[in-house]
Amino acid sequence: MIKINLDLLLLQHKMTVTELAEKVGITQANISILKNGKAKAIRFSTLEKICEVLSCQPGDILEYVPDESSN
Repeated sequence: MIKINLDLLLLQHKMTVTELAEKVGITQANISILKNGKAKAIRFSTLEKICEVLSCQPGDILEYVPDESSN
């Protein structure tokens, strides 16, 4: 499973979903879908812009967590 750590990054940067959406150039709804782990995919251009805005690496946003049921 891929875990999205956007909540933590937004807290660290004291930024709201609205602010991030405006700076990245996508809708609040799409940021929320990503933040809540409901997204099925993300464009590299969107990931790049989020990294630029939050001064982070893709690995700071995306984390692989092994699925416990597959063990």
